[in-house]
Amino acid sequence: MGRAAIAPAQQALPLDWSAAGSNDPPLLVGACNAEALRFLAHPALWPVRTAVLVGPPKSGRSLIGRVFGRTSGGTVVDGPASLSEEALFHAWNAAQASGKPLLIIADAPPADWGVALPDLKSRLAAVPVVRIGELDDAHARDLIEAAFAQRGIAIAPDVAAFIVQRMHRSHATLARIVEALDTASLAQGRRIGKKLAKEVLTDAKLIFDDLVDQAGAAE
Repeated sequence: MGRAAIAPAQQALPLDWSAAGSNDPPLLVGACNAEALRFLAHPALWPVRTAVLVGPPKSGRSLIGRVFGRTSGGTVVDGPASLSEEALFHAWNAAQASGKPLLIIADAPPADWGVALPDLKSRLAAVPVVRIGELDDAHARDLIEAAFAQRGIAIAPDVAAFIVQRMHRSHATLARIVEALDTASLAQGRRIGKKLAKEVLTDAKLIFDDLVDQAGAAE
């Protein structure tokens, strides 16, 4: 099994991540997603055959959906707006009739979708909602290191901690940070260390200037 399907050894994976595609990025288990993953691992215990996974962009929610679909044999709707309300209503009914689970991935819970179809609205009101939360420091460090490892790029040991202390805690920001450093390292032919991280991420306004300035003065 390739690196993309591996999570840290200290975390047990509640789903069969060997079902992840070979091109999938790593999905690491942390405080922000462990509860959701445990819930999704047991669809037979859901009160209805449908659930909603709410998470921020770049949080691994689509990867979770792909693996869930492969391991459960169920249906995954990645974004409720990708289907008409009538089609989503029929998907809900089909899940109940077939016993195969339906997972809907969304930015917000169903109450915020503005559903107009009364029958669909009433059914969604009974659907359990699980969430991917915001990043904590440890999980953010793991994600940075795993993202560069997947790209085959070595980074200095203290780079991830340096970034995490200064970044806004969001999955989307983390993805932008990794991309910016990868691009700069390739263009400049430099190893990714604290100096490059400070230069590139300050210019891109992806880390806080005041803490960067303090760190720079200490170097």
